[in-house]
Amino acid sequence: MPIESSPNIPSPGVAGLRQVGTIDARTVRLTAGAKDQASVGSAPDAAATAAATFQPSQALDPGQAPVDTDRVQVIRRAIETGNYPLIPAKIADAMIAAGLLLRTPA
Repeated sequence: MPIESSPNIPSPGVAGLRQVGTIDARTVRLTAGAKDQASVGSAPDAAATAAATFQPSQALDPGQAPVDTDRVQVIRRAIETGNYPLIPAKIADAMIAAGLLLRTPA
């Protein structure tokens, strides 16, 4: 069943629109199949070569996080023994300050 032109569709060239015709699916399958068969033999070699030549950049390595490990150990011991002072007002102030720092443009 062919698609008929609609009176609502503008003529070719108006605002970049053009009519679309039917295509022969056999042509598409044959063309795609020929291309796929031609590249089947070289695809694994290309993938293996790409994987073998990949080397991560040292420039993007962030390094170690700036953490004071001694201070972390002191806090862990204090929490384990129950000697770490939890002051809700200080925690709330620090959370608010961190939120403000995240919202401030650099």
